[in-house]
Amino acid sequence: MEANQRKNISTIAYVILLGFGDLEEVGIVLFSLFLSLYVVTLLSNLLLILAVQTSHRLQTPMYFFLCHLSCVDVGYTSCIIPQLLQEVLSGRVTISFTACIVQLYVVGVLLTVECFLLAVMSYDRYVAICWPLRYSVLMDNRICTKLAVGSWVAGSLFLGALLILFATLTFCGPHLINHFFCDFYPVVKLSCTDTTVVEKVAFVLSFLSLSPFFWTLLSYVCILSAILRISSSAGRHRTFSTCSSHLIVVSVFYGTLILVYMTPPSETALSLNKLFSLLYTIFTPLLNPLVYSLRNKDVQVALKMGVKLHCS
Repeated sequence: MEANQRKNISTIAYVILLGFGDLEEVGIVLFSLFLSLYVVTLLSNLLLILAVQTSHRLQTPMYFFLCHLSCVDVGYTSCIIPQLLQEVLSGRVTISFTACIVQLYVVGVLLTVECFLLAVMSYDRYVAICWPLRYSVLMDNRICTKLAVGSWVAGSLFLGALLILFATLTFCGPHLINHFFCDFYPVVKLSCTDTTVVEKVAFVLSFLSLSPFFWTLLSYVCILSAILRISSSAGRHRTFSTCSSHLIVVSVFYGTLILVYMTPPSETALSLNKLFSLLYTIFTPLLNPLVYSLRNKDVQVALKMGVKLHCS
């Protein structure tokens, strides 16, 4: 009898993403805004990668990790924003359930990788400020490569565990997702089986995936302690300026991420999460290269040289 009931449950073949609902009156305006931000995000991140690759002065661990961060930002914005643009114009988008799960996995992996990369970058600043004489030894090319590869592997493993959880669920509808991309909690709501255990385990995994955040905090506690021990105010300011750009990026990224993923799921929370999700899917990837380029003269010089080199 139980086997026959399972056969009668059909796995959904497609889902409908509702986005932000019917925005007919302001759809064109939002489309133009999001498209402009997307183009600027792509260009700024690609230009930053170009600057790092063409400038000998930027061949440092910090900018090596920043290139990986730019690749991550380009990846998940390209996975989300083109679909968002279609939703803004049409009000909703229909995609296959398989494509939805792939999007959930890819975006989740890239966001987790960004968490680890930001932690690695904070460790780099910690070593540079607290152990300057051993910096070249503790952050040589071999160690930097291992840290970068480890970040990508860790992101893949965390989301691989999430997919294993999904394999225990049966999805039979409804077909509607109240979001502008396939995120975890909206997709889980499509399951017709009990999701209590899955949601609890996913919450624990979310907490563990934010463990790099605590390593980042620990690094900055040590950094601030070292800065406060500097006798001159000019020295403190100069030392703090070396990590201020990274601190801005970390604050914005984790602030929105914690609001979205660490709050209990509810209809009200899901509506707010859509707005908060715009911050880390659109504005944070744009913020990263702008913060580092606008606050760093070496990057500005490298960008000008890189553009001249490729235009000549």
